[in-house]
Amino acid sequence: MAQKVLMKGNEAIAEAAISCGCRHYFGYPITPQTEIAAYMAKRMPKIGGTFLQAESEIAAINMVIGAASAGVRVMTSSSSPGISLKGEGISYMAGCDLPALIVNVQRGGPGLGGIQPSQSDYFQATRGGGHGDYHLLVLAPASVQEMAALTVRGFDLADKYRIPCMLLADGTMGQMMEPVLLEESTGEKTEKPWALTGTGMKRKHNIINSLSLTPDELERWNLDRYRRYAEIEKNEVAYEEYLCDDADVVTVGFGISARVAKNAVKAARAEGIKAGMFRPITLWPFPKEALLARAATAREFISVELSMGQMIEDVELAIKCTRPVTLCSRVGGMIPSPAEVLAAIRAADARIKGGI
Repeated sequence: MAQKVLMKGNEAIAEAAISCGCRHYFGYPITPQTEIAAYMAKRMPKIGGTFLQAESEIAAINMVIGAASAGVRVMTSSSSPGISLKGEGISYMAGCDLPALIVNVQRGGPGLGGIQPSQSDYFQATRGGGHGDYHLLVLAPASVQEMAALTVRGFDLADKYRIPCMLLADGTMGQMMEPVLLEESTGEKTEKPWALTGTGMKRKHNIINSLSLTPDELERWNLDRYRRYAEIEKNEVAYEEYLCDDADVVTVGFGISARVAKNAVKAARAEGIKAGMFRPITLWPFPKEALLARAATAREFISVELSMGQMIEDVELAIKCTRPVTLCSRVGGMIPSPAEVLAAIRAADARIKGGI
């Protein structure tokens, strides 16, 4: 029976993962996502699952590779520097076509940076983050409820397409508390005939491997993978629009930035400014076609970010540079205020009305 409880975003991820059949967690503590590991440490032993705090992030991601190869639902979580350490293993997972959920609750950087929220791992997540030609499916929640819902969705899509999925949240999403409806879920049941489950002398041996020393074989692997990526781009793009139908100025943001932008849009509308908010939920695949459609009527776009301007490049590419795109951002753990975004909207509206 579904129940609504007050939870931190990190805790909602952990409980949602358990609800959809994840019984294996391997990780290493790092702020601001440590509550995920702590929650799993308490819950997994009670439900017959496996929790293991590895000796390092590198060890943790390689344990995920082993569990995913056996066909079970498995996850790991970390924050920015820890995800960098997992990068080689994530590339191996992509090369082996292994499904798993990887959670990144971002903190400021580069380097050790700070423990406050950030969105500066956008490039790392949406461009793969490791070596080779590959993508991760990247989901960006903007509420504690979505932290839970997109965790389940992430597992389902990872299994469906045999792709590692990253839940990319900022530190605010991980630490904030909101009511969340936790629903019983077993997730979508996906057959995994490729898994290393033992043959029982009834089938040929499965082999999971990312190494190929034969160029034509490796090329074929990559082409096959990208055909699957094309299916994801066709079928799984997700986004939210708010007051965009008649908007002259469209703000674009994800996570906490989108929530700030929505408040600024409401304030702008109260002043008579036609503003809207567009929120990508899938950061890869990015909702290019939907945003391009908005460029047919909108006059200017504002990318609202907790970075020096990473998503802005995808906004410009999506609209094919047909409209001006400006950046409204804070970094170092700072979050733009609704007033700051409203000021950017006012400035854009003034340019439009002034014919600049």
